[in-house]
Amino acid sequence: MSNNVIGEHSRVTLHFSLKLDDGSVVDSNFDRDPATFIVGDGNLLPGFERALFGLKAGDEAEIEIPPEAGFGQRNPANIQTVRRDHFSPDMELEEGLVVSFDNGSGELPGVIRNIGEDEVEVDFNHPLSGQTVFFHVKILEVASVN
Repeated sequence: MSNNVIGEHSRVTLHFSLKLDDGSVVDSNFDRDPATFIVGDGNLLPGFERALFGLKAGDEAEIEIPPEAGFGQRNPANIQTVRRDHFSPDMELEEGLVVSFDNGSGELPGVIRNIGEDEVEVDFNHPLSGQTVFFHVKILEVASVN
């Protein structure tokens, strides 16, 4: 087992679970193959990466990630009103439906919150924004990459 600790330029292999305050599991790979990422490659949010710094292979930790270090605070400006005729006439709209919109530089998912006669309210905030999440990790391997 290596003595490398997680920091900048580390390749990390781990099992993880992501839970909410109420204990519900949002995502987990403990029952699947482990995930591997390189610090800074964009696979994990920076706040999640920094929370792992100093851990090494064999370590297991439960880390509380506040909204500011995780998925951010909810932003009321990210709730937009879209004209109903912007949607395909054969699309069955319902509250809670996730719809992808082309924002000019790629796809942007939004959740339908309210359906009016002529307008639809769409929330473009990340579904976990504003929430503290609990990141349970078991570090399997840490290697230095340069």
